[in-house]
Amino acid sequence: MNLRKLPKEKKQHLMLIGIFTLAGLIALGWGLIKNQYDYLGSLADKKVSTQKKLQRIEEAVKRVSQIEAELGESRKKLALLEEDMASGDLYSWIINTLRKFSADYKVEMPQKSGIMGPVDVTLLPNFPYKQASITVMGTAHYHELGHFIADLENEFPHIRLINLGIEPVPATGSADPEVLTFKMEIITLVKSNPS
Repeated sequence: MNLRKLPKEKKQHLMLIGIFTLAGLIALGWGLIKNQYDYLGSLADKKVSTQKKLQRIEEAVKRVSQIEAELGESRKKLALLEEDMASGDLYSWIINTLRKFSADYKVEMPQKSGIMGPVDVTLLPNFPYKQASITVMGTAHYHELGHFIADLENEFPHIRLINLGIEPVPATGSADPEVLTFKMEIITLVKSNPS
């Protein structure tokens, strides 16, 4: 068929048919085939992420004996830490602990408030232990008080001292000018299920 011999009207119809056919093919490719390529791409991404998860799970399964050993060690360490934790009569426990510990220091703590607690831990949400607190007031030399506080918190990792206030002792004729008065709140964790 010779296109040059066709009438002008038929040439235009033929061109329109070609344009519509080409537009239809482009629309079909854009609408259906591109969506399929996008879907295949998302499936490939999911496959990669699933393979990574599978690899992590397989590594964990290979290390299960090591993880169980670490868990056993952690439980032993926790049991050792819980041995020194407050339980039973909390007021007596705190007073006796402070009395025994302060024997080596020149720190006087004659005033103690009543025990507050046990209550939920305020620092961490959903913490498995409760806390109890007591306010203590007394006198000590500055350096002796510093050593006492540092050693107490190092010896008992479950005890924290907060709201520490230090003031000089009011001037009197016989008072040592280096003695300070202090007020602090002692917070201790309470064993959740005493044994």
